[in-house]
Amino acid sequence: MHELGIVFSIIKQVDGVAREHNAASVKEVTLEIGEVSGVVPKYLSDCWKWAVDNRSEFMKGCELRIIPIMAKTYCESCEKTYETVKFGKICPYCKSEKTYLLTGNETYIKDIKVT
Repeated sequence: MHELGIVFSIIKQVDGVAREHNAASVKEVTLEIGEVSGVVPKYLSDCWKWAVDNRSEFMKGCELRIIPIMAKTYCESCEKTYETVKFGKICPYCKSEKTYLLTGNETYIKDIKVT
């Protein structure tokens, strides 16, 4: 489960930014997670609950919000986009394999709420 490592990295980044801006504590973190990023939101949430209460006094009780990013693929042959998870690598419009992922494999810290 690599989600715990991801959570530790996010906590470290958020903690540093909040301290840099003289925040008293972090109340909420919002992440954007692509549906083909390899990150399992349920596992990430479970790891988050444990980590913020046990690894950072500054972030104790901090809530995690997750916004999914739909995976979209672009077809170079017909120049259309489509849902990656539903259709995979082969374009549903022209059956070409000349495709590439546009969105859906990213993980971003979107927002941090502090007091």
